[in-house]
Amino acid sequence: MNQAELIAAVSDRMSLAKNDIERVLKTIAAVTCEVLSTGDEVALPNIGKLKTKWTMARIGRHPKNGEELKIPAQIKPVFVAAKALKDAI
Repeated sequence: MNQAELIAAVSDRMSLAKNDIERVLKTIAAVTCEVLSTGDEVALPNIGKLKTKWTMARIGRHPKNGEELKIPAQIKPVFVAAKALKDAI
């Protein structure tokens, strides 16, 4: 399901304008990015949690020629599914 299909599905179920749903989704995305950039986590009820994880620097390999690459330490976004979502799937 892409963004347009999600907006249409939510709009049909809630009887709201598609523009309103699109603004809500964009606002949720913006707030989520702001919260994750501070190191906090975002809980989505019955869906899961979005949080950040620190990964250490490591040595990797270039897939074409096998040459060693230094992969720097970084902060990555991580999604942890809620039990309700796992049970539904």
